[in-house]
Amino acid sequence: MPKITFVQPDGARQTIEVHCGSTGMDAARGLLVPGLRGECGGECQCSTCHCYVDEGWIARLPPRNAAEANLIDFVWNPTGASRLTCQLVITDELDGLVLHVPAYQIGGP
Repeated sequence: MPKITFVQPDGARQTIEVHCGSTGMDAARGLLVPGLRGECGGECQCSTCHCYVDEGWIARLPPRNAAEANLIDFVWNPTGASRLTCQLVITDELDGLVLHVPAYQIGGP
C-alpha cells in the first residue's frame, strides 16, 4: 500500500498507509490530521482539505480539474503547490507523497 506523509506547520509528521483508490482527504480524516477537515465529505465543494504538495511531488500529480482550481482561488495564500486533498486519488505511483497542512487551517498565522 502507498504511504502518505502529512506535515504540520511545526514540522510534526504523520505517515499512513493508504488503499489505492482512496483520496488524500480520506487518509487525513482516518488519521485525524489536524487542519484537514474535509467538511463537504470529498465533494469538492469547500476548501477545508486544502494542502500544499511537497515541491518534489507537484509535477507527478494530475492537473487540477476546473472545480478544484476554482475553489483554490479562494483559499488563503494559494500557491502553485495548493491542492485539495479530496481530489488527490491515491495510486501506487504516489507512494511517498508528502502533503503540508497550511498553518491557517489549524489556527496559526
